[in-house]
Amino acid sequence: MPDSLIIVESPTKVKTLKKYLGADYEVLASKGHIKDLPKKTLGIDPQNEFQPTYSVIDDKKKVIADLKKAAKNVSRIFLAPDPDREGEAIAWHIAEEIKAKNKEIYRVLFNDLTKNTILDAINHPGKLDFNKYEAQQTRRILDRLVGYQISPILWEKVKRGLSAGRVQSVAVRMICDREEEIKRFIPEEYWNISVQLKGVTPPPFEARLIKITGKKAKVKNEAQANEIVSRLSGGVKSGSKPTINLSEDRDLQPQFVVSKLEKKEVKKESLPPFTTSKLQQEASRLLRFSAKKTMATAQKLYEGIELGEEGPVGLITYMRTDSVRIAEDALKEVRSYIRENYDPPFLPAKARFFKSKGKTQDAHEAIRPSSMNYNPQKIKHFLSADQFRLYQLIWNRFVASQMNPALYDQTTVEVSADFYTFRAQGAILKFPGYTIVYTEGKEDKEQNEEMESGKILPDLNEGERLTLLKITPEQKFTQPPPRFSEASLVRELEEQGIGRPSTYAAILSTIQDRNYARLEQGKFHPTELGTIVTELLVKNFPKVMDVSFTASLENQLDLIEEGKQKRIETLQEFYAPFEEDLSKARLEMKNIKREETPTDLICEKCQSPMVIKWGKNGKFIACSNYPACKNTRNIEQGEGVERSAKGGEMTDTVCPKCGKNMLIKHGRFGRFLGCSGYPDCKHTMPISLGVKCPQEGCDGEIIEKRTKKGRSFFGCSNYPNCTFAVWDKPIPEPCPQCNSPFLVEKYSRTEGSYKACPNKDCGYRDDQS
Repeated sequence: MPDSLIIVESPTKVKTLKKYLGADYEVLASKGHIKDLPKKTLGIDPQNEFQPTYSVIDDKKKVIADLKKAAKNVSRIFLAPDPDREGEAIAWHIAEEIKAKNKEIYRVLFNDLTKNTILDAINHPGKLDFNKYEAQQTRRILDRLVGYQISPILWEKVKRGLSAGRVQSVAVRMICDREEEIKRFIPEEYWNISVQLKGVTPPPFEARLIKITGKKAKVKNEAQANEIVSRLSGGVKSGSKPTINLSEDRDLQPQFVVSKLEKKEVKKESLPPFTTSKLQQEASRLLRFSAKKTMATAQKLYEGIELGEEGPVGLITYMRTDSVRIAEDALKEVRSYIRENYDPPFLPAKARFFKSKGKTQDAHEAIRPSSMNYNPQKIKHFLSADQFRLYQLIWNRFVASQMNPALYDQTTVEVSADFYTFRAQGAILKFPGYTIVYTEGKEDKEQNEEMESGKILPDLNEGERLTLLKITPEQKFTQPPPRFSEASLVRELEEQGIGRPSTYAAILSTIQDRNYARLEQGKFHPTELGTIVTELLVKNFPKVMDVSFTASLENQLDLIEEGKQKRIETLQEFYAPFEEDLSKARLEMKNIKREETPTDLICEKCQSPMVIKWGKNGKFIACSNYPACKNTRNIEQGEGVERSAKGGEMTDTVCPKCGKNMLIKHGRFGRFLGCSGYPDCKHTMPISLGVKCPQEGCDGEIIEKRTKKGRSFFGCSNYPNCTFAVWDKPIPEPCPQCNSPFLVEKYSRTEGSYKACPNKDCGYRDDQS
């Protein structure tokens, strides 16, 4: 008969714990939260110190009954939900419900699910953490106050089904603000000028112009670039000056001379093991995982994977953490692994320690393998493809974090010629260090791009004269800030202190599910709905939508957990001005439903002008003579809807039915051509890319289409008779290598856009596109 009861969150953990605990322990699962706020009402009483009203979740009543029954027959109860704020709330609610009088109730934390960790936690149990529970309660109440009171206003003013969230809405604002920056951005022309030089010893090398008369080079247009090129090549007459400010004339035919030479050894240190945020970012960059997929996969690795006869094994430590701390035993184990599997130079003399940023819950560890006995390759056949890739990423990052740095011999040379200074930098990898195991994704290594390029410079000496082989002026334009990817949005949220890493996956998923933003080619674009809702919220709830204010609330939650601030203080300070904004918004927020946007369309029933209105399903076109005339019709959903309704972008294509010009319009399945004579002529045509369908026997053309979720793709115009489709945009250029009838435009986060052959066996690519 068991004497002790252990209650965990997940049924998966039950099997893992039972493997290590004897018959004296019964292990049951709560299957997540057992109590929650009501779904249909606010469930918070602002007049009574914001007391929440919790009730048992309907489908958890049997779970609670089973827990109560088991608790009656034991003397000790160990509450072991996850070691974070949500887990603490679950533990408190379980304790409240089982009401185990005269029973010893303990709180145990499992950072990983290995035998030693489990037994150590059971032998050294703790108490329920009131401050951590208070922090969770405060966050839950804040989120409920915001979401449940702003959302109904949006239902009334915009459309039903919309939601606002304390963190979610700020994340959408960041996406919208970035889009606005991009729209307002005005590119500025500039020119890079590089020279190819040859010294006494090969090879020739390239150097870039960095200074003119000792000041940073700023070449703004082609005329300035041509004048510099002319002077450098000896084509400027004596006494003339380049258009860039110069202080004196120089002789013709300037000599290129090595004016500065610096050689040094450069160390590149490895990064710490993963936190939750860094894992999400790196899995996005390297594995193309969404944050949601990363966390779901990591959860399975933590809770336990069946390893054949060995049974379930928890392969990684707890995956919701902002700490980079490594337990002493784990340090010893990984150092032993490196010693046994790599040459001596790869192992540092001492273990490496990393400092966590800001406020962290350092009771947690970084995300790492729970044991070095489970090499990814060794257990690969027990893992799914996604589990293996993520586990290998975590394993490699952890091993690399305890290896010596990579060493480079870096050479920097400056070359003077007349008024101009050029610079070249090269690096040779001297010792790979940790990079033999792990190389981080692009955004983590941008600062080292030149060093890692492997560019080799010849042996040079200061004062050495060089021979000019070639001058290359290159026109450039400044670029707008990039749209957020999942990885960069997670990084921005973390840097701004918005939300917590454990919530990022849910935030990114929600803003897409609500149609506030969509991912195109890996980048977030705000939808029209997202832009409208954000504008309304920023105007009517400026404090809630303020990034710094949202971050300050996160800091207050940390203070509550540390016992340095009271829940009631935080809630009262927040709610007083928020309540005023609510009252004002209910009266003054612009009613989008009632707004009418004029169009150039005429009602075919009564000849009155048509207008764009908002309804429960979004925008539609209606007669302005309503209610006398109730004529309506659907319009294209998505960007450019007003423009499309008013006529769209005129093209030179002639309508084959009436002879009028066709317009580019935007429909729910992508762009298309519509007759400018609408509604008299309703002829539409797909926009041709000039590429014939490659399927044998098909006479269709490839056209741009859009999925139901808004993602662009390219398919045959003869669909459904022909189902040919590709994600990459076809280009009407034959492959010069295999004669494929077209190329495709591909995009890489590290390389940008380029042309490539769609035939995988060919491998042709054009990097000059």
